[in-house]
Amino acid sequence: MRPFLALHRGDLDFISFEDGVVQVRLKGTCKGCPLSTLTLKEGIEVMLKERLNGIDRVEAVE
Repeated sequence: MRPFLALHRGDLDFISFEDGVVQVRLKGTCKGCPLSTLTLKEGIEVMLKERLNGIDRVEAVE
């Protein structure tokens, strides 16, 4: 995940995981990018769901 984000000079911080919801903070060029929602839902969320059980969704927080 991080190598993909780093290609675009972005990164993320893990904030929390509770009741199936992963919260992350987008950093670098990912923060505020118009495509960040797509990256979050179609990239990060899909990747985490494929690798870990119990994840319902991923949310970005400020």
